[in-house]
Amino acid sequence: MAQIRIENVRKEFGTFTAVQSSTFTIEDGEFFMLLGPSGCGKTTTLRMMAGLELPTSGEIYIDGEEVGQKPASQRDIAFVFQMFALYPHMNVGKNISYPLLSQGMPKDAVKKKVGEIAEILGITDILNKPVGGLSGGDRQRVALGRAIVRDPKAFFMDEPLGALDAEFREHMSEELRALHDRMNATTVYVTHDQLEAMQMGDKIVVMNHGVVEQFGVPQDIYDWPATMFVANFLGSPPMNFLKFSGMAGTGATSVKLGDSEISVPELRAGTSGELALGVRPEHVRLSDAGQVRGEVLATEYLGTTQIVTVRTAYGDVKARIASDVSVKTGVSTGLDLDARTLTVFDADKGSALLSEANEGVLNHG
Repeated sequence: MAQIRIENVRKEFGTFTAVQSSTFTIEDGEFFMLLGPSGCGKTTTLRMMAGLELPTSGEIYIDGEEVGQKPASQRDIAFVFQMFALYPHMNVGKNISYPLLSQGMPKDAVKKKVGEIAEILGITDILNKPVGGLSGGDRQRVALGRAIVRDPKAFFMDEPLGALDAEFREHMSEELRALHDRMNATTVYVTHDQLEAMQMGDKIVVMNHGVVEQFGVPQDIYDWPATMFVANFLGSPPMNFLKFSGMAGTGATSVKLGDSEISVPELRAGTSGELALGVRPEHVRLSDAGQVRGEVLATEYLGTTQIVTVRTAYGDVKARIASDVSVKTGVSTGLDLDARTLTVFDADKGSALLSEANEGVLNHG
């Protein structure tokens, strides 16, 4: 397997810039997620790593070798597409064996290798079946089998579960992660689904309009978003923003929100003007006193929890609380914010004024 390094990679299509000077490293054996909304540049980035698109500028290294201008056939990688891209005139076994046969491997060795892969994927019983009549899940397994059969340096996957229904998609995501762990493969996976990225990935790059907004492990990105975009994109419901005008100085451990002094983690940068105090719904509690007051607008029952929406002078705030807590709409309530989890943003720039303790886990491009 291989380490993959992306250094200042940029991709232009005429006057349109799809990817803007991206830099990050995928370590050997990682399950790495490229996450973002449609049109953010994640698939273009993956295709440049795979050699299906050539970068306008920048360098791409696979296992220490610069491959930025080399075609896919010279990169020793395997690509799994969203729509499987199987050969309809071949049965399952022939689809999986095709890459080995095209390389001239002896038929006995091919048969043995295909059998091993089929056993790993649980598709031994369908090797002689045509691919046209298979379920979406089985077709995905066949596509994976064809990719992994020749032991490439890295696997590139472009929303491979996107064509599956929600229930089976979750099951297949678990299978994919288990397969990755078994093979210790370097895997780069494109998705727009933040839950999929959080559940499966060792590391995540969050992209927006061709820019790497943040790079790190899932929990760090969720807990300490580097930008308001990341804070809003991850989480369901996303992070709350209480917007206010004021000053937040470098090294400050509190901000002034109306008449309340709100404790925050020590800030690594300072600014004045339009600010936003970010807090996740699970870190908001309803109380009689509270640092902020508002009126309950709505409640949403979710089984073990409920989402309570409270209108405040600084914007609507959603709180995730236990479902057995009685809350009535129209009543006034206080909100307690967990000081250890708060993030202060420069609302004009959209960037976080994070503490020095979190600076090392962030790569805000």
